[in-house]
Amino acid sequence: MKQYSQPSILIVDDEESVTEAIQTLLELETDYHAHRFKLPKEAERFATENRVDVAISDYLMPGMNGIELLIRLKELQPECSRILLTGHADKARAVGALERASLFQFLEKPWDNQQLLLAIHGGVERTHLLRALREKANELDSAHSSLKTVQQQLVQAFL
Repeated sequence: MKQYSQPSILIVDDEESVTEAIQTLLELETDYHAHRFKLPKEAERFATENRVDVAISDYLMPGMNGIELLIRLKELQPECSRILLTGHADKARAVGALERASLFQFLEKPWDNQQLLLAIHGGVERTHLLRALREKANELDSAHSSLKTVQQQLVQAFL
């Protein structure tokens, strides 16, 4: 899986002006690497081959809605923080999907730039902490396996 030196932000919305606005905001305010997509399927394909720190998706899109996309991203990259953008009319459905997609946050359109930046920064931090935790858990599992092997060898030596 391809990794970037800077945090990788996936932006998905069928309105190009939305993805462009978020990318511009990130370019002006952060050193994050933004990846924009109009079609959810293209974003899903990208996430199968590239590490994503935060995924931001619109709710209503053709072919696949944002909840379906974020659920799929949860399967592909569980540590990735997922943010849903909704119109006011979609708010009730978005709240219902919080648990299914394990959303980090949802924001209403039009969003406040500072609130969006805070959500993205928080999402990046969360993702990095979860990845570090997974790595530590893997190290502990490996150490535990090594200790079990040594223990078995010691038991065999004394029998």
